[in-house]
Amino acid sequence: MASRVGRLTYGEGKDSLPHPMAEVDLDRIVDYIAQDNPTRAGEFGHELRDKTLPLAQHPELGRTSRPGLPATVRELVAYPNYIVFYRVLVEASTVQILRVKHAAQQTP
Repeated sequence: MASRVGRLTYGEGKDSLPHPMAEVDLDRIVDYIAQDNPTRAGEFGHELRDKTLPLAQHPELGRTSRPGLPATVRELVAYPNYIVFYRVLVEASTVQILRVKHAAQQTP
């Protein structure tokens, strides 16, 4: 099993509340890639997480989500074939990462 990449967090005082399933998703992605390339798996996990950092300053960067999901859920194509589902909690000045999925997976 690959080492954990770390929490999905933001700097500069912006709060984030990564949903536990987002952490599990990221760990599973890293573990899957590690089966073939352990070195690249850790790097990719960090890169994928880093792609979410602009959301702290630009929470509307992602598009409104697809049909069948709540209107409050947005999605960011963080890497080719990897989608980050999140919501903006305006009152709390928080971006909550809900899920991280491969495009071939069923949406949350």
